Amino acid sequence: MKLGVNTVLFKKFSVREAVLMAKRAGYDGVELSAIQGMCEHLCLDSWEEQANDLISLREETGMEYLSMEAATNDRERLEKAFAAARAIGIPLVNIGSGGVSNDKASLKERLDMIKDFAALAKEYGVTLCVKAHVGAAIYNTESTIAMMDATPDVGVDMDPSHVHRAGEKPEVAIGDVISRVKHVHIRDCKGDGPSPGEPINQTCGRGDIDLVGYFAQLIKGNYKGPVCLEIIGPDQDLGNAMAIASESYGYMNAILKSLGAR
Repeated sequence: MKLGVNTVLFKKFSVREAVLMAKRAGYDGVELSAIQGMCEHLCLDSWEEQANDLISLREETGMEYLSMEAATNDRERLEKAFAAARAIGIPLVNIGSGGVSNDKASLKERLDMIKDFAALAKEYGVTLCVKAHVGAAIYNTESTIAMMDATPDVGVDMDPSHVHRAGEKPEVAIGDVISRVKHVHIRDCKGDGPSPGEPINQTCGRGDIDLVGYFAQLIKGNYKGPVCLEIIGPDQDLGNAMAIASESYGYMNAILKSLGAR
C-alpha cells in the first residue's frame, strides 16, 4: 500500500515545490491535481509542454505519480487526461460522477456516462476511478455497487469522508466494494457534514472517522493500491500545508505499521 498526497493541498506552490514538500513529509508519491479552476499542477490543455519536466521530476525525486485527479465530466477534457496519464506514466485518473443523489434518471444517465468514460480510459491503457461524492448521483455504497454492476472497467475510488457524510460507517461499507477498489482518497471529518470542515480538521486523526478500522479492512481485503490524502479548502500557507501533510502521514504510517502493513 502506497501513501500519497494530492498536490491540491499545495496549490499556492509550483508542482515542483509540491512534490518536494510531499517527499519531505514522508509520502511515497503524489496524486497530481488537474482540477480546472482550483489547482492545475498538471494543465490538461497544455500537458504536452509539461510531460518531460514531470517525468524528469519523478526521476530526480523518486516520487511516484500514483494518480491524477481530473475532476471533470467533460469527455474531451477527460480524453486529454487519459492521454497525459499514458504519456507521463500515471496509472489512475479520478473523477466524481456529477448528477444528483436519489434520482433514478440522474443515476442512469451517469452510469451510461461512466461506462463510456471507463471504456475510453481502457483504450489509453489507464484506469478510470469514480468515488461516491456528497450530493452526486454516486454518493453511497448502494449507488457505488450500481456503478460496479454497470461496467467492469471502472475502478472505485473509496473516500471514507464522503461515505461517512452519507450516513454510513466507512469501515463497514468498504467490505461491500473492496473487490473493485483501485484508489483511496482519504481525510478525516468532524461531525456528519455536509461539509468536511476546515482543512486542518480534515487532517487524519483529528476527526470522527474510524480510520484504524478502515485501514484494517483495506488490509483484510488485500488492497495494494494508493491511499492519497485529499484536502479541499482555502489556500494553505507553507506552515499549514506541511502540518496537515506531515501529521496525516505520521498517523497513517503508524496505523499501517501497527497492522504489519509497512
